[in-house]
Amino acid sequence: MALSFPTGPTAPTGPIGPTCGVHLPLAAASPKPRCRIAGALLVVASAAAGAAPLTLVEAERLALCAEPGVVALQEEAAAFDELAVAAAAWPDPQVRIGAANLPIEGGGFRTEGMTQAQLGLRQAFPASGSRAAAAQRERTRAEQRQAEARERARNVLLGTRNAWLARFLASRSRQLVLDARPLFADLVAITRSLYTVGDANQQDLLRAELESSQLQARLVAIEQQDAEARAALRRWIDDAADRPLAALSTWRPPPSLDELTAQVAEHPLLAAADAGAAVADAAVALARAGYRPHWTLDAAYGYRDGGLPDGSSRPDFLSVSATLSVPLFAANRQDRALRATESRRRAALARRDDAWRNLQAELLREHGRWVDVGRRLQVYRDAVLGQSGANAEAALAAYRSETGDFAEVMRGYINDLEVQLAHLALRVDRRRSHARLAYLGGFELTDAGNSANASGDEACTRP
Repeated sequence: MALSFPTGPTAPTGPIGPTCGVHLPLAAASPKPRCRIAGALLVVASAAAGAAPLTLVEAERLALCAEPGVVALQEEAAAFDELAVAAAAWPDPQVRIGAANLPIEGGGFRTEGMTQAQLGLRQAFPASGSRAAAAQRERTRAEQRQAEARERARNVLLGTRNAWLARFLASRSRQLVLDARPLFADLVAITRSLYTVGDANQQDLLRAELESSQLQARLVAIEQQDAEARAALRRWIDDAADRPLAALSTWRPPPSLDELTAQVAEHPLLAAADAGAAVADAAVALARAGYRPHWTLDAAYGYRDGGLPDGSSRPDFLSVSATLSVPLFAANRQDRALRATESRRRAALARRDDAWRNLQAELLREHGRWVDVGRRLQVYRDAVLGQSGANAEAALAAYRSETGDFAEVMRGYINDLEVQLAHLALRVDRRRSHARLAYLGGFELTDAGNSANASGDEACTRP
């Protein structure tokens, strides 16, 4: 009753490292439809089956295409640019039309000598330096929003990459379990046949059936993970999240830690914090301008009707006046306003320093994690994968020669599947760490021209 069991791990190279055992190479576009666990999910998958496989680069492009958060920040930046021009403009002049000194007990417009029709013009002149400071404040606010838009685009890319990788992990894990199911089904069939003829005990049969059922439960859990990952990806790319995934392309290795540190110093978060400090500087300058007087110029023409006793016409009047503000009560107005803006400036500088420290700490932590996961992967490739497969083969050989028990066979093949799933999870985990380093350093993951435009300005069309 000899059956053809897997002969141990092989080492074909997949897109993110060697594959082994019974699982499918990672370059496969989609798993074979051999299981009908989640009907609703399979309906969605079958509807998307005719679509082209979704690459990570395409997912990034779709995510950045008219991304609402980026668009909102860019529109706010455009609004502040417009406000900067308005803040630098002179106040509108005011025109005054009226009549002065009209008699109320008798007579008319010509009766009294001081009765006149007036036409006046008033122009306000803000305090020296206030218009320039107000315009500078709005310009730096625009720069702050632009930096926040760039940081938002990096966050969108990171979220898209993580969601895509989560779907990739779920789909490849599902394929590993699907490929292992025939093996466990064969073990159940063999054990049942041996039990029938008295060469196996009932515990062996129950153990084989239990492991087969647990494999089915694992498959259901993976389907749930795939649904969650699909929902997370839909957050960024809508219906395109239902398309099958393409193979994961090769990524550039991250720069050295020193180079990454230099790149982090140019992170958009820091640029936004610097712009916030510049906004506070402009607010301080505007508060200082409050100590200087603002003044208003009035000019008026007064027309008089009627004549003088000598028969000549009454002369018209021309009035000119200037009004100046006098900051006599500065203690509770200008002084406090200035201290408030200075406090805000110190707060902005402190936030900038806090952001820099956080980015530095995150870089060191993520770079160390990337290195450590790489070392663990190397151990798997050099030893664990081969040893787990050899252990499963040895347990099966011992059972066939009646020198081992069935429990060791089941443990061997279950352990081999666990090792393969752990190896896959490590490879995807290292890609997640790689993506996080790209968020911090802003470097491209793929060759120039093949990756998404990090600014979010690339022309694109959603499906």
